[in-house]
Amino acid sequence: MHKDIKHQWSVNKSRTPGSRHLKPDIINRSSAAGSRQAVSSNRPFIIPIFLPHAGCPHRCVFCDQLAITGTRRKTGAAEAEQIRSQIVEFLNYKTRRRKPVQISFFGGNFLGLNVAEIRHYLALAHEFVRRGDVDGIRFSSRPDTIDCERLDVIADYPVATVELGVQSMNDRILALAKRGHKAADTVHAVELLKERNYAVGLQMMVGLPGDDQASALNTARKIAGLAPDFVRIYPTVVLKNSRLAAWYSDGAYTPLSLDAAVTQVKNLCRFFHQNKIAIIRIGLQASADLADDSTVLAGPYHPAFGHLVYSEIFLDAACSALKAADPDGSEVAIFVNPRRISTMRGIKNSNVALLKRRFGFDRIEIVPDHRLDEDSLKIGKARPISCFA
Repeated sequence: MHKDIKHQWSVNKSRTPGSRHLKPDIINRSSAAGSRQAVSSNRPFIIPIFLPHAGCPHRCVFCDQLAITGTRRKTGAAEAEQIRSQIVEFLNYKTRRRKPVQISFFGGNFLGLNVAEIRHYLALAHEFVRRGDVDGIRFSSRPDTIDCERLDVIADYPVATVELGVQSMNDRILALAKRGHKAADTVHAVELLKERNYAVGLQMMVGLPGDDQASALNTARKIAGLAPDFVRIYPTVVLKNSRLAAWYSDGAYTPLSLDAAVTQVKNLCRFFHQNKIAIIRIGLQASADLADDSTVLAGPYHPAFGHLVYSEIFLDAACSALKAADPDGSEVAIFVNPRRISTMRGIKNSNVALLKRRFGFDRIEIVPDHRLDEDSLKIGKARPISCFA
């Protein structure tokens, strides 16, 4: 079990210095306008186009998009051709059954670009929508770049989904992170996007300077109050070229341990699940750059961070179910949906080993059961329980 380690933060004044969970995306604006039930059960095929730091007016303390994306941005005709080539390459890998398809602009502040650049990128993506190869476009942007003027610019393009880098709904934490916007900007941005029937995704982070379990949960509550279509949750890691790296080196910032981050995010997952808000990603996308110890200097980076979180959720549920069932004998069967077999087992069968030690079983069998949904498990002949209750 993961220990709950208190996050610590201090700044020396002399050193001035991110089932239901995996099936979230709306495929078009009309479906976004319908209802929360319009969330597709068919995961979209995402074609990511990374624009590191593009349009960003600030450099947040935690950020180094070049490290996160492993991409260096080109410009002009060379970039346009590279984007077209990348889209074609991804489409070649798409299976016929996997729909819808969305081209996604990530890694920068999309609406912070000048109008000509915004139209340039959307026009490139629109080529593939007109040909019928792609269903829509999505992008990520800062909350303070969402206004009527910019939304008028994108209105003529098939943009389906807009993601906002919220990070926190606490103004003090946003200031420490050098975000350059306030929580009120997020509220206003979501209101404008919903007025125009876009699907809205909100990204939050845990372990930011000044953050703790209570403030992270409060951010989650405020995000839930905005009723987004989905969320992403990222733990803060210390990247080599970020300002946070200097603070960490000076002892001014202590990142969350892996155990503490898993525990915090686990609790957030339960909260969002209970509020029927889909979680489409937990943790940074694994890459060769992030796997390099010289890139991630400290913090709770793990290439399978999301798996760790969901495995602990299932472990907690199994412990509760075993206590309630109190099965006789030295063997027990735990039934889960086939897609959750590895989740229940844990990395290298760690959950099975822990349950054996805790409850004294000689054998624990994890049994696939198609009748169970992905959020449930069952002990023997007992009734199924929700792992997120």
